[in-house]
Amino acid sequence: MASTTPIDSPPPAPAPPSTRKATSTGRAGDKVFIGLSRGSGILLLVIMASIAAFLTYRSVIALSKDEANFLTYFDWNPAGDPPMFGIAVLLFGTVVSSIIAMLIAVPIAVGIALFISHYAPRRLAAPIAYVVDLLAAVPSIIYGIWGALFLVPYLNGLNLWLDEFFGWTYVFEKTEIGVARSLFTVGILLAIMILPIVTSVSREVFLQVPRMNEEAALALGATRWEVIRMSVLPFGRSGVISASMLGLGRALGETMAVATVLSPSFLISLHLLNPGGGTFAQNIAAKFDEANELGRDALIASGLVLFILTLLVNGAARLIIARRKEYSGANA
Repeated sequence: MASTTPIDSPPPAPAPPSTRKATSTGRAGDKVFIGLSRGSGILLLVIMASIAAFLTYRSVIALSKDEANFLTYFDWNPAGDPPMFGIAVLLFGTVVSSIIAMLIAVPIAVGIALFISHYAPRRLAAPIAYVVDLLAAVPSIIYGIWGALFLVPYLNGLNLWLDEFFGWTYVFEKTEIGVARSLFTVGILLAIMILPIVTSVSREVFLQVPRMNEEAALALGATRWEVIRMSVLPFGRSGVISASMLGLGRALGETMAVATVLSPSFLISLHLLNPGGGTFAQNIAAKFDEANELGRDALIASGLVLFILTLLVNGAARLIIARRKEYSGANA
């Protein structure tokens, strides 16, 4: 049997100069892109750290001169002798108005998102989604003017109706006569303002539901609502929660709209229909120009509390998103 001698394959031809140049240029572009991305992330951290350091420094100065308990004192008088100021009323008003906004906005936003993504015809879904997203572009002061001139007068009737039929709950008992410049009105206005944020994010989450899941449920004889209940909502639960918390972050820090609508007072009352109350952002906007040096430091101290509160909310939203790899970008 004749033996066969393997024939050596010829060495590969060298790449043409143009190919080598393109590869070198591509690697250089990757390095530049990585450097710019890393630098942008570091710059963001530096800016956040600088803001936190500034707020902390000015807050320490204010708190060292405060003769009251900063967390539990009701009044705000940094110009007094001695200076006494606290954030109890501001913290209560900020949290309560934001909770009211969430209770109103989230169910409506989820309903709109489900209608756009699973019920509306394609020709109708696109215009509705566009109009909802357009609400996010309206400036806060426009919302405030609309709330003061339109929402406040027309809520008087609703307040009287709530007082008549739900006054026994104590929360909706109206014990003071006055226009509807209350935390309840602020909550309704904030709900309208955060509606496009929650709707937009929830809609995108619902559109990412695997089509096979929905088709399998339909093949088993499920109705459209059962498909949404068994396939869409479980898949998008974390996305809806994170969208809600992003909306909550805006509600906590809203300034001009709240300052235009609310009638501020440093009293804590569970009668949400009564005029009065206050929020961090509204108090800073209202008192910053007329405050002395200590008063501005005190306002900055309240801003630090709002800064920490907002960071906690946004951080919690990020943690919820990270639990689902398809939303966090881990598979990218």
